[in-house]
Amino acid sequence: MQQREPSASESYFWPSVWAIALHVLVFGMLFVSFAMTPELPPAKPIVQATLYQLKSKSQATTQTNQKIAGEAKKTAARQTEVEQMEQKKVEQQKQEAVKAAEQKKEEAAQKAEEAREAAEAKKADEAKKADEAKKADAAKKAEEAKKVEEKQQADLAKKKAEEEAKKQAAEEAKKQAAEDAKKKAAEDAKKKAAEDAKKKAAAEEAKKKAAEDAKKKAAADAAKKKSAEAARKAAEDKKAQALAELLSDSTERQQALADEQGDQVAGDFDDLIRARAAEGWARPPSARKNMTVVLQIGMLPDGTVTTVSVARSSGDGPFDASAVAAVKNIGRLTEMQGLKPSEFNPYRSFKMTFTPEDLAL
Repeated sequence: MQQREPSASESYFWPSVWAIALHVLVFGMLFVSFAMTPELPPAKPIVQATLYQLKSKSQATTQTNQKIAGEAKKTAARQTEVEQMEQKKVEQQKQEAVKAAEQKKEEAAQKAEEAREAAEAKKADEAKKADEAKKADAAKKAEEAKKVEEKQQADLAKKKAEEEAKKQAAEEAKKQAAEDAKKKAAEDAKKKAAEDAKKKAAAEEAKKKAAEDAKKKAAADAAKKKSAEAARKAAEDKKAQALAELLSDSTERQQALADEQGDQVAGDFDDLIRARAAEGWARPPSARKNMTVVLQIGMLPDGTVTTVSVARSSGDGPFDASAVAAVKNIGRLTEMQGLKPSEFNPYRSFKMTFTPEDLAL
């Protein structure tokens, strides 16, 4: 922290105050010294003589008295001179005391000035040392602050570098994972496409073969149906003729004839359902000969197939499902619309057995 340099007026304020206080103290001491100087008593004549004019005395006495008076006067003069010398000596002592006091005052002032200068020099030196100490402390603190800041900057840079490295490593790992996933997806897609193409080719081949087989079977069935129709018609004609001839037969005979006609109709529609199922059958790869699945089929009087389910499985799921789908694909047998209720009743819900051979394997 930078400190403010004192101005010139602030630098000389306290020395000036100390100098004034020292002068006041010296003058006070001089005043007390003069006040305490003892006052000398006034000079008194040692011999006092009084001259009296005596008229009755003789001339000798007068002369003696005059002589005495002269001696007294001389003595008084000498006493006055001694007193004046004493007074002069006292005055001289006073002057010497004043001079000594002034000299002491000057010495005190000089000492005070020297003390002031020494105090100012000491104060300046102390201020200089304090300023140097402050500057050194400030420099030290600045150096420490700089080191702390450099350390913080280094720590921040290190932390940032670690974060960047970590982030870059994560991005690299993510990128590598994405590339691996993309590569795997491409391989899987390629593999799936190959499998799908293979399956499609096999399905197309199977469908083509099934269509050809169905066509052949349909032709065979048509020929068979045609011959069956001719045989049925001939049989019906024969039966009609026989029925006309046997109108007088018993009820049991008539019932046997009706059962025989119903069996013939049922056989014809069973073959028709198998032929229609073969037309829409998609052969699964697992289909093999000698497989057998029994389906439970439900129909409406107009020939619409309503329900198809597995009554007894062949043991192969795909084949069972393909047989169910083939029968459902029939949709509706319009040939059944002309059946009598008694002839249709067996087809409301019935079971039918299918084998790969029946479905044009």
